[in-house]
Amino acid sequence: MSDGQTIVVVEDDGDIRSQLSAYLENEGFRVVGFDGGAGLDRHLSTGPAPDLIVLDWMLPGEDGLSICRRLREAGGPPIVMLTAKDEDIDRVLGLEMGADYYVSKPFNPRVLLARIRAVLRRANAAGAPAVEAEPDRLSVADLVVDLAARTVTAGDTAAEIPLTSAEYDLLHCFVTRPQRVLSRDQLLDWTRGRTADAFDRTIDVQVSRLRHKLDAAGSEVFAMLKTVRNAGYILAAPVRPAP
Repeated sequence: MSDGQTIVVVEDDGDIRSQLSAYLENEGFRVVGFDGGAGLDRHLSTGPAPDLIVLDWMLPGEDGLSICRRLREAGGPPIVMLTAKDEDIDRVLGLEMGADYYVSKPFNPRVLLARIRAVLRRANAAGAPAVEAEPDRLSVADLVVDLAARTVTAGDTAAEIPLTSAEYDLLHCFVTRPQRVLSRDQLLDWTRGRTADAFDRTIDVQVSRLRHKLDAAGSEVFAMLKTVRNAGYILAAPVRPAP
């Protein structure tokens, strides 16, 4: 699936950039490398967008997190972030800024390649609805999720709940797959992608934040997002098309 696909590697360490570029080229990708955001911006402004960007977090000048955020706001290509940071809060921050995967240094190139291919598969399948003939608006209890506008309202006043992009994506997974146990791996794949750490608890943090915001908005749905021990989470309520 790598034929004709272009990957941009943004990494200020020349040795890592060269070795990773050579490895990916050997796997059939076309690779362009830069040592920072300035080179990446020039490339994006003068040619077609790459299929994926491998972006280091710690860069001179504008850091990778800032680059990731503005590219995602502009509807840029998928991003796999490389970083030496390995705390849960850093992972959550990277994912909330729009990264599709988060891979910690030092990394195994084969693991990174698997992540890249997974992101590309998901990007190629983007736009397919989670359920057949998915309606534009869904209702669960007192909550209405507008799938087209990416808004969530609650209660008789239809007050909008201010969710982050990551929180909305997580809620979207639940309302389009109600009354099913969803594993942490599935939720990570369907939202921002799995990290290289099999014991990653990012999804637990995101579910906790989503519940807190639903509770603060007075929505009863927060209590319907249930933890299933050793299995994952479930939205224990029926979902219907909203008028």
